[in-house]
Amino acid sequence: MTQTPDRNLALFERAKHVIPGGVNSPVRAFKAVGGTPRFVQRAQGAYFWDANGQRYIDYIGSWGPMILGHGHPAVVKAVQDAVLEGFSFGAPTEREVELVEEILRLVPSMDMVRLVSSGTEAAMSAIRLARGATGRSKLIKFEGCYHGHADALLVKAGSGLATFGNATSAGVPPEVVQHTIVLEYNNIEQLEQAFVLHGKELACLMIEPIAGNMNFVRASVPFVKRCRELCTQYGALLVFDEVMNGFRVALGSAQSVYARALPGFEPDMTVMGKVIGGGMPLAAFGAKRAVMEHLAPLGAVYQAGTLSGNPVATACGLATLHEISKPGFFEALSRKTGALVDGLKGAAAAEGVPFCADSEGGMFGFFLLSELPQNYPQVMKTDGKRFNQLFHGLLDRGVYIAPALYEAGFVSAAHSDEDIAATVAVAREVFKSL
Repeated sequence: MTQTPDRNLALFERAKHVIPGGVNSPVRAFKAVGGTPRFVQRAQGAYFWDANGQRYIDYIGSWGPMILGHGHPAVVKAVQDAVLEGFSFGAPTEREVELVEEILRLVPSMDMVRLVSSGTEAAMSAIRLARGATGRSKLIKFEGCYHGHADALLVKAGSGLATFGNATSAGVPPEVVQHTIVLEYNNIEQLEQAFVLHGKELACLMIEPIAGNMNFVRASVPFVKRCRELCTQYGALLVFDEVMNGFRVALGSAQSVYARALPGFEPDMTVMGKVIGGGMPLAAFGAKRAVMEHLAPLGAVYQAGTLSGNPVATACGLATLHEISKPGFFEALSRKTGALVDGLKGAAAAEGVPFCADSEGGMFGFFLLSELPQNYPQVMKTDGKRFNQLFHGLLDRGVYIAPALYEAGFVSAAHSDEDIAATVAVAREVFKSL
């Protein structure tokens, strides 16, 4: 019997001749887990189909934006209508004003927002603005938090608080990262020491409130409280990177989750992406008026973009925000995500596999550990070999999770209770083999 050729493999080999590593973003290459990447042919609802025609239940959702699932009718209609009006103008449109007004309505910590095309661009611009607004150069970030691939943010921890970070990528000169201080996530003592040493020189502290690039790790409420207090005390800006969290963990984003425990809590600046574009290239950063008015053309901090506020992307994002603002949306999404996490924990426990998991809204993560980690060194204790077995076991059975140990997962409104139950049943089969 003739074996059907693997089109995924053929496409990967073809791609490697013309694209570095065969992919346009490294995690897609399956290098961490081994095997052949799935080349997506089409997607609908909670599923996508690969080049072989194999269907998968999709738990990455384009790394977060597809909160409604793929091909939601209202979003498709908005995009189709926008395309007929024009792809790009390089001039302002009414729709970008409407999108920003909607973002400000849902996230009231900001008075003004600037639209850009990617999370990296938004984070990079936010840091430039923080430096321009404060007249300072240094910034704090945390190990395990990812803020895009701008040079100053591709940094790992130095040898101590008196030293600065070391570049994690070739092509980033040491002098470019000399002002970046990298601290341990959820370490209050280290945070306080850093402010004592560098507080008067700090432009900003940038943090993912719920980290999604060391899988799913929450900043503790006491840690966020201390970040806020120290930034206020020393005149640094507290920047919440909500590219992944924004409109994904709650309608008011992660800052609203922390405001429940810390009444009146607000960051000084917010960086957003993913969900606000609904799957199109769109991101944003915003703050109070006094900070944002430092941006050109009002102020001396330069930032620009040919495709910023793209009319098709803003149509997609605006339609997405309208849908997720409907009553009961996040309650239903949280219930589904919680059911998945609880089901996976139960399946692992039944098979005696060390496992822990957490979720908020439509975002989740799990570890092959007995307790949830609080920082990057603890995350690194996860058994990578067993995770790879779990990943391929799920993949072979039609369930697609992130092809890397250190990435969070995402549930959409399109996932049905049957999808969740099927995923849990498949996971239990795989746990037996672990």
